[in-house]
Amino acid sequence: MRAALAEIVRRRRTPRLHVQTDTGTGPVVILVHGIASTAVTFRKVVPLLAPGHRVVAVDILGHGSSPAPPDCEYTLDDHVDALAATIRDLRLREPFVLVGHSLGSLIATRYAATHRRYARRGMKVARLLLVGPPIYLSPTDIGDPWVRARVTAYLRAYEFLRSNKDFTLANAAVLGRLLPKGILDLTAETWTPFVKSLEHCIESQTMVSDIASLRIPVDLIYGALDAFVAPGSLRVVERMRHVTTHRVEANDHIVRSRIARVLVRVIDGAADPVPAGDRAA
Repeated sequence: MRAALAEIVRRRRTPRLHVQTDTGTGPVVILVHGIASTAVTFRKVVPLLAPGHRVVAVDILGHGSSPAPPDCEYTLDDHVDALAATIRDLRLREPFVLVGHSLGSLIATRYAATHRRYARRGMKVARLLLVGPPIYLSPTDIGDPWVRARVTAYLRAYEFLRSNKDFTLANAAVLGRLLPKGILDLTAETWTPFVKSLEHCIESQTMVSDIASLRIPVDLIYGALDAFVAPGSLRVVERMRHVTTHRVEANDHIVRSRIARVLVRVIDGAADPVPAGDRAA
């Protein structure tokens, strides 16, 4: 009884995410954006999905209009708990499609992994789509010296960004002016959620084991020009039977029109996977 009451209290205290979009009717698709961004990430996706789906796009914890609790460490569990509480409030009746972009891929995958059993139908994921997933194995677990060196370089770059606030904010301001408002949302006010999410989620992750634990279809979608997809880092995941890869030419990390169209075709069951021999990451 005490454990049950404690769980009820914890759920009530868990912050709810801001739902930026809830539109359309039909099978539910929930969109989870990445680090230093907002639900505007999916501005090209929502209009394509809404005619045949109920589309829900949220701002993740500490980002956009969602709460930024002062004592939050922005661990993956913190992000997942807030997402779960928000989905619970939607009172869905059937499993849904969950889409994650960048950091949102890690959040979505952990959510799917932790809700694959002992959850009511409206809390379960029917299909998982990971867009531009920053999958980085620990360098000590990578046998290929070239792949190990590349992943190590990525992790060192992230550590540099965390350790040099003025440099990172200045460059983010420049890049932000070149992109639609909300695509890159990194300021002094959002610095803490950014730096803690980077350290506690992207740099310290269990993405591969979470994907391996799933028994639902998982689709990896990434741009051929995506600078955040470390070459060679997807190989171990691509070999899993329930995982299908979709490589999108002439697209970077941003969810532009090309990736948006592929994402929608995957959800509607009309996309062709990339042949194994054509995979470059």
